[in-house]
Amino acid sequence: MITIRNARIEDLPALLSIYNRAVETTTATFDLERQTYEEREVWFHKYDEKYPLIVAEVDGQVAGYGSLSKFRDKQAYSKSVENSVYIDERFQRRGIGRALLEELVNRARHIGYHTIIAGITAGNEGSVKLHEAFGFELCGVFRQVGYKFDAWQDVEFYQLML
Repeated sequence: MITIRNARIEDLPALLSIYNRAVETTTATFDLERQTYEEREVWFHKYDEKYPLIVAEVDGQVAGYGSLSKFRDKQAYSKSVENSVYIDERFQRRGIGRALLEELVNRARHIGYHTIIAGITAGNEGSVKLHEAFGFELCGVFRQVGYKFDAWQDVEFYQLML
């Protein structure tokens, strides 16, 4: 069974492990260096009721996490958020991403956001299919905006109007 809850500081080692694996092996993040605990602790404290950070637990283990973050800093963007979802590789393809994204969409509606943006690196078909299942639509592509693994990476932007 998957349990979705707010992230706690005690989850940080698991969140760090999941994220650093993504840094090292995927283009899901454009960080090029592993994060330290201290760096991730600063990141953790950016989240609150307005910008939630949630985890999915399976059998008492953190299996993944998701968040809603500021889309841009300027005040006119205050009703727009960007989502992120990361799953521990041991728990992929078990519906955890779906459970996390469903909770993020529900929270975004409850908080009163107008739209959710997802920046997905081109070629990440699993993430595209997940977002499309919730009604996200492709709204643009930024070409060659990141350089990782010796190649230029495009970022596709998907949007869900709430």
